[in-house]
Amino acid sequence: MTAGLVLLAVVLGLVALRQPIVVVLAAAVLFAYLVWQDGQPIYVAYDIWRAVNQDVLLAIPLFMLAGAIMSRGSIAQRLIDFITALTRPIPGGLAVAVVFACIGFGSVSGSSAATLMAVGSIMYPALLKAGYPKAFSVGLICAAATLGVIVPPSILMILFGIMTETSIADLFLGGLLPALLLATLLSAYAITRNWKIRSGWWRLSEIVSSARRAVFAFLIPVAVLGGIYSGSFTATEAAAVAVLLAVLIEVFVHRELTFPQLGSVATDTSRLLGSLFPLLALAVSVNIFMTWEGIPQQMAAALDGVIDNQVQFVLATNALLLVIGAFLDEGSAVLIFGPLLLPIAEAQGMDPVHFGVMMISNLQIGYLAPPVGLNLMIASAAFRVPFVEVCKAVLPFIAVLLVGVMAVAFYPPLSLALVR
Repeated sequence: MTAGLVLLAVVLGLVALRQPIVVVLAAAVLFAYLVWQDGQPIYVAYDIWRAVNQDVLLAIPLFMLAGAIMSRGSIAQRLIDFITALTRPIPGGLAVAVVFACIGFGSVSGSSAATLMAVGSIMYPALLKAGYPKAFSVGLICAAATLGVIVPPSILMILFGIMTETSIADLFLGGLLPALLLATLLSAYAITRNWKIRSGWWRLSEIVSSARRAVFAFLIPVAVLGGIYSGSFTATEAAAVAVLLAVLIEVFVHRELTFPQLGSVATDTSRLLGSLFPLLALAVSVNIFMTWEGIPQQMAAALDGVIDNQVQFVLATNALLLVIGAFLDEGSAVLIFGPLLLPIAEAQGMDPVHFGVMMISNLQIGYLAPPVGLNLMIASAAFRVPFVEVCKAVLPFIAVLLVGVMAVAFYPPLSLALVR
């Protein structure tokens, strides 16, 4: 009991000192192994090796690199041009185009931040020029970009699959319908808010021309997702295919990038990975320790006396995840709480894929929640809008997304219809 209190004091002290989450996790793991595992911190090294010695882990840097290449090249612009041509006659059509452009780009990058930068840098000026309110435009782009973590290939789903040994392909399939539901809800809200703003009528020549320019851009998600679901290759191999196609298209077809520029893109991506992989390794160590000590089972047994049914569990879990997402970055939340909560969810009769999709759908709102909301910070810097104004702008969109998250949570077929 005393050791547990000391550990809690150490963790809270490091958090109060604003230490990075990787430092907090490292201190917690080392302390736990020193006190409860026969004073053998060498076990941490074994756990780290076990964490990084997985082929599927290669999918994360490869998908991140593919997204970075397409952001730097012209694939994002070509996708947006085609979607904009299709949505032109719809009231608020340009706003609807933003939502589905985020879906399209998210399907090849798997990253909310990459989606926000790629789509937002093009569409934010276009929205303002077309007469959309500034606050609405900022809020819409921030919210729509979060769809990048639900639509496959989602990096958060890969992390959840690694940490909980859940099929990544099933998680990808499970995210499709929830992503479309959330996109539909955001689009409906955009149309309602901007009913009087119209961009014109369909122009066949524009649709055909933009489709021709985007044909190679559509090749990437078709090849990646088609390969995964047909069983032709794994998620890791799909990520490698995405990088190869992105390079071939941007360098040799579109001719938007050169090989020296690709080196710069790879360097930028490696910097992002430098903060993710140590966190992943330590999170695996925490998971192994908790499993060894039977902590998830103890929590499940304790909750059995408090929670009477699955509805109560789902409500309590979603409330907890909303709080977690507001104070912890989403990757860390998945790594730490995914393996902790899944055994409890299974004890309540939830399918692992359904729970994973629900968790990630909920945590996506964390990208919009101060004080840690990543999309808020990126939008504030990229669009030169004060942070407080960005926070206010996303509030109605958070309400819309919450409706979708509750639908995902309480209607399992949304996540499982394409899987089972």
